[in-house]
Amino acid sequence: MRELAADGIPVAVTCRVLKLSRQPYYRWLANPITDAEITEAYRANALFDAHRDDPEFGYRYLADEATAAGQPMAVRTAWRLCSDNSWYSVFGKGPGKNGKRPGPPVHDDLCAVTDEHGRTRHEFRAEAPNQLWLTDIVRHEALLNRVEVRDHHRLAVAAAR
Repeated sequence: MRELAADGIPVAVTCRVLKLSRQPYYRWLANPITDAEITEAYRANALFDAHRDDPEFGYRYLADEATAAGQPMAVRTAWRLCSDNSWYSVFGKGPGKNGKRPGPPVHDDLCAVTDEHGRTRHEFRAEAPNQLWLTDIVRHEALLNRVEVRDHHRLAVAAAR
């Protein structure tokens, strides 16, 4: 931003193009890094050094090590910093897996296609019959409870009573 302003491009135009507000930019320009952020960075650095030296320590022992290194903090602060940065004891449980990251598919996903952004998309297209199977079970009560399984091209594949 400063380089563009030095080249004669107004800050208002640059902020509008980058979809930033001018007021927070000028606030950041007056004080780019807050004292709390600097203190948190020093505390995180002390915790990381202690974790690197003793990876079997949990956050409570890491907080004691950081205090001995000159960065006193509450145990809750140590827990938050360790949790945010995934610094866990090698003997602990590790991070929880409660739906934050999906696991691998349980079957071969023949419709999955990775796009140019690295996202997995699904394309439900087939050039001919018997290449892609998506089923839909249709129950016909009027036809004496007959059940049909239809494929991608809406052809009846199987029927049963």
